[in-house]
Amino acid sequence: MRILGIDPGYERLGIAVLEKKGGKEHVLFSACFKTSPKLEFPERLNLISEEIGGMVKKYKPEVLAIETLFLNTNQKTAMRVAEVRGVALNEAVKGGLRVFEASPPQIKTATTGYGRANKEQMKKMVKMLVNIETGRESDDELDAIAVALTALAHLGNIRPT
Repeated sequence: MRILGIDPGYERLGIAVLEKKGGKEHVLFSACFKTSPKLEFPERLNLISEEIGGMVKKYKPEVLAIETLFLNTNQKTAMRVAEVRGVALNEAVKGGLRVFEASPPQIKTATTGYGRANKEQMKKMVKMLVNIETGRESDDELDAIAVALTALAHLGNIRPT
């Protein structure tokens, strides 16, 4: 099973493609896709759409795994992240992908066994679960890998319909 993991954000979008083969998870691609704050927001959304659409075409995942919206005190940021989620979900539907959504506590539980794990605990466990190139360790990238790992754990060998 091949999963496209997304940690939504409009300045920094975590993106990862994982595959499970022979009972082991493999990272085929991971990155932190950045958009310039100098661009108008609709332009940033378009770039994000193109990036996700390109990943769908190139890697042909079966599932989009995406983090649910974490509401914080900044409503403007939350709304913009919600719009990025909408773009990602739209690209998933266009690509015929099944959608798997998980909350931050669900991702932490699946990755570390503890729903209130901190960033350092998450980083450590993600690095233990999959091989990642040294230097490719942005929080957003690791979060995208973690949400993809969560989808793999929940979906197992179930094939999308």
